[in-house]
Amino acid sequence: MEARISGTTKLFGLIGSPVSHSASPAMQNYGFQACGVDGAYLAFDIKEEEVPEFVKSMRLLNIQGCNVTMPNKTAAAQNMDELSPAAELIGAVNTIVNRDGKLYGHITDGEGFVANLKDHGIGVEGKDIVIFGAGGAATAIQVQCALDGAKSITIFNPRDPFFERAQKMVEKIKAKVPECQVELYDLDAKDTMREKIDAADILVNGTLLGMKPKEDTTVISDTTMFHEGLVVADVVYNPEETKFLREAKEHGCITVPGKGMLLWQGVASFKLFTGKDMPVDEVKERFFQGV
Repeated sequence: MEARISGTTKLFGLIGSPVSHSASPAMQNYGFQACGVDGAYLAFDIKEEEVPEFVKSMRLLNIQGCNVTMPNKTAAAQNMDELSPAAELIGAVNTIVNRDGKLYGHITDGEGFVANLKDHGIGVEGKDIVIFGAGGAATAIQVQCALDGAKSITIFNPRDPFFERAQKMVEKIKAKVPECQVELYDLDAKDTMREKIDAADILVNGTLLGMKPKEDTTVISDTTMFHEGLVVADVVYNPEETKFLREAKEHGCITVPGKGMLLWQGVASFKLFTGKDMPVDEVKERFFQGV
């Protein structure tokens, strides 16, 4: 440890609550060592109401960057000096970069999703995309796909508290990216769902359905909606192959697990922190076997 920490070592971190389970410190610190960055990355258990004080401490202590996880993404965005286009649309950040005391907020969740698709040889430009869910991860994916040139995005969500927020987000995306057709439907609109999936290139589960310990659940009960050649992606990574992906594969779909999204959003954060490219192949082998 004494060989790594010096009087010039830059501090980075993760804020959220809880954070003790996170793999981010191990992954980011490995990246620092591999790239010769004089930095150290720690996890800080910070509750939502403590975010404004932590942001002040970033300036005071010259903390160079932070990742932000639940429940702090919205509160962090409200305390930034400047937001990236995606973060501004969503109103949330998962990455903060400190540049001479000015704090820049970014959201790399959507970038991680798109990069994970690209890693599987799939692009979103010009594609018709159907997304289940309107929570944080799903919204980040919607925004990033629109910004990256998707032809259309169709969102299905229950009429829960997220639905009204999703309606507002649809209007924001339309205003920002008018060339992308964006629609929102109730999850119970099964006929419309079948029609949209039939015409889709990419289908995404942006909900937590299928995550352990409820791995027997899935967002699609009628598996005849899957069709051969459809790209089916999941944000859930535990289990790595969800029921949603398994049933899609059985119907001839191309499946993309959610674990790679974690990798690529971390890679994007690392680039923002350091300006360097994380050694992805080494990180995959060490932390993301099978991705």
